[in-house]
Amino acid sequence: MRLSIGIVMYQSSNSKGQELVAQRMVKWFRKIGHDAYLITSIYHDGKEVIPQSQIEISVEGYRYLPDDPWSNVPTIRVNSYLVSWPPRRVMFKNFIDVLRKITSKFNLNVIITHSTLWNGPEEVSKFILWKRTMKMLDVDECDMIFAHMSHYQPPDPTRYSPVERAYRFAWNHLILPQIFKVADLILCVTPIEAEEMIKMGANPDQIFVFPGGIDDDEFIDFDEIDSSDFRAKYGIPENVKIIAYLGTIEERKNPLAIVRIAKKLRNRKDIHFVIAGKPGDQWDQVVKEAEGLDNVTITGELSKIDKVKLIKETYVNVIMSKMEALGLTQLEFMYGSVPVITSAVYGQKWLIRHGIDGIHVNGPDDIEGAVKAIEYLVDNIDERNRMGRNARERAQEFLLSNLIIKLASKLTELLRHKEAYS
Repeated sequence: MRLSIGIVMYQSSNSKGQELVAQRMVKWFRKIGHDAYLITSIYHDGKEVIPQSQIEISVEGYRYLPDDPWSNVPTIRVNSYLVSWPPRRVMFKNFIDVLRKITSKFNLNVIITHSTLWNGPEEVSKFILWKRTMKMLDVDECDMIFAHMSHYQPPDPTRYSPVERAYRFAWNHLILPQIFKVADLILCVTPIEAEEMIKMGANPDQIFVFPGGIDDDEFIDFDEIDSSDFRAKYGIPENVKIIAYLGTIEERKNPLAIVRIAKKLRNRKDIHFVIAGKPGDQWDQVVKEAEGLDNVTITGELSKIDKVKLIKETYVNVIMSKMEALGLTQLEFMYGSVPVITSAVYGQKWLIRHGIDGIHVNGPDDIEGAVKAIEYLVDNIDERNRMGRNARERAQEFLLSNLIIKLASKLTELLRHKEAYS
């Protein structure tokens, strides 16, 4: 059975985890022979890339870009607007009516929504319920599968202000139950998230663990890539072991902790820290605190090839994040046989196994624990290499090529079941 899938996400991005998962879903569904489209806003990484006026004057209410230059997958961009609250979100305009037109035009039989705290998942759940009601009234014959992937992060007091925590609590307890009533599948990044979804009202039969995974194509030539010029390009000494942070330079990811770890280890001439990633809300503070530290290099955002080269040159990856649903970047380092030292928050404590393919420290503020873990692995190369081998084996379980085949099989099974009983 050929699926035609709409993947709904509030924006596209070149660096943010949830957005990348949505875009990679489109790519890999198409690679295995299904039709798939990213349904998103006019925004890419928070910047308007399609003038709103172009969408507003169109009869359809959307613009289809078969070769979208920002997402790099077939993309349907709908009318939308940035909101000041909740933070970091985009809202769709008149989406139910626009989705009705998109579904008809592209013959969609599956819709997968991503993320929380925005109106896309809520509007889709209303649309699906409307479609099913129309079918009950013999007005509509279309069978559709609806799946939702929250990328859920608990309203943790160490991560969010009381105001934002209250908003997240309200959304989770008002909108998620509405989605649970309508969705055929709830896609969970980890078994930990699955337990949270069930506690909030999801039926265990709805749960499907889908970790997001590694884009095979980005690492297809990994072992053959020559990384020998990376150190010279960024002025990193040849005789040091690189301890790398890779991710947006933002408060949630806590790269400032990496600078403070580096300060503690500034007398270790065999250790050098690389902080790489797109500037975010903690950029200025990270740059300022790193001034005068000879053992820290801040690169800014890396190209795809330089990212791979960094992974190949890295001895240990460190992530002191305050919240992570999973950690796609950690998976990439693990695929490169690099062990991970992690704050072990939420999904990270499931992804990285303590003492097997990395080391857990006691949360995002455990600077001393991270220092000790780094020194342990630097001074015990056999242990580092053992964990690196285990990390590579673990990461190979998360290749998107395999994960998407399993998900497509499940969606096909559900659709056939619906058709058999319609």
